[in-house]
Amino acid sequence: MARKRILLVDDEPALVGLLSIRLEANGYEVIPAADGQQALELARKEIPDLVILDLMLPGLDGYKVCRLLKSDEQYKQIPIMILTARAQESDKKLGEQSGADAYIIKPFEPGFFLSKVRELIK
Repeated sequence: MARKRILLVDDEPALVGLLSIRLEANGYEVIPAADGQQALELARKEIPDLVILDLMLPGLDGYKVCRLLKSDEQYKQIPIMILTARAQESDKKLGEQSGADAYIIKPFEPGFFLSKVRELIK
């Protein structure tokens, strides 16, 4: 069976590296992206099984990327997990309104993170 593919979008290379190792160790293929525009292009080209998306990105922010993907018939079925340091209730609400399927606040518990990934990639 083909490995599930995750588009991992964050502008912090250390976090991308750390999460990539954890995800790959759990059998996932990771496609990294460092900004919103690259995330959008890769999501449309690669059609991943899950997008893990930071909110504070260069260029297009995570909310915009999420809205653009979720409003497009061709890509709206791709689950999106927002992974961010923005912990305000208003940020979470905006994430929901953008169409995110999950909202996880950094720092996070690795076990919880992986269980959420498994839940979203059925």
